[in-house]
Amino acid sequence: MKGRIHSIDTFGTVDGPGIRFVLFMQGCALQCGFCHNPDTWDPNRGRSVTVDEVLAEIEPYLEYYRRSGGGITVTGGEPTLQAPFVAELFKECKRRWGLHTTIDSSGYCQPDHVEELMSVTDLVLLDLKQMDDAKHRALTSQSNERILRFAAWLSEREQPVWIRHVLVPGITDDYADLTALGRFIGGLSRVEKVEILPYHRMGVYKWQQLGRDYPLEGVPTPDDREVQRAYRLLEEGRAQRARESGQAVSL
Repeated sequence: MKGRIHSIDTFGTVDGPGIRFVLFMQGCALQCGFCHNPDTWDPNRGRSVTVDEVLAEIEPYLEYYRRSGGGITVTGGEPTLQAPFVAELFKECKRRWGLHTTIDSSGYCQPDHVEELMSVTDLVLLDLKQMDDAKHRALTSQSNERILRFAAWLSEREQPVWIRHVLVPGITDDYADLTALGRFIGGLSRVEKVEILPYHRMGVYKWQQLGRDYPLEGVPTPDDREVQRAYRLLEEGRAQRARESGQAVSL
């Protein structure tokens, strides 16, 4: 079986627990305005590889992953677009080495397409970008309906999840949107961590190389005060949900 990949990182430290082998898949149905890898969108770009070729890239670094409590993270692009390939890769990582497996996903997929993949996935990093559907369409080109449905499906099967939210000043930092996100998170099971990721401009040069206008030109990176405000609002939303259901809450 072959998959189409963009690139690899053998020493990832921000995409799940421990030190990780990070595989960037090619192809994505969203076109997020803040994307720092727009060169992963086109499913026909990148290079074609077999599962065995990826395993050969992982093997020299196994001790780093094992000793640190790390493993493999598949991101993109959108890894669920190539779910059969990623599932086969994860199966082999577990069979040969017992590695911890993670996918970093936008959630823009159908549950029946990823059943097999989820059965061999230990952790999902789920990127929830915007709760307001109209704003989500403006930011990503797609509705958030499928994403929220996928999040609920993960919750029903009690799949361990880390929620990630990119904080973009003036776009994803509205009080109502952040508290709504907190309320939604508060209704999910097995959310082990919530991360606010400050918007950055490190991928702007890739937009320029692709001949695309960068849609967030002039938008600043949020400072620590703004990030902490976002955490507080998420917690406020989760607390509202918890009070309604009589549960305790903590971020």
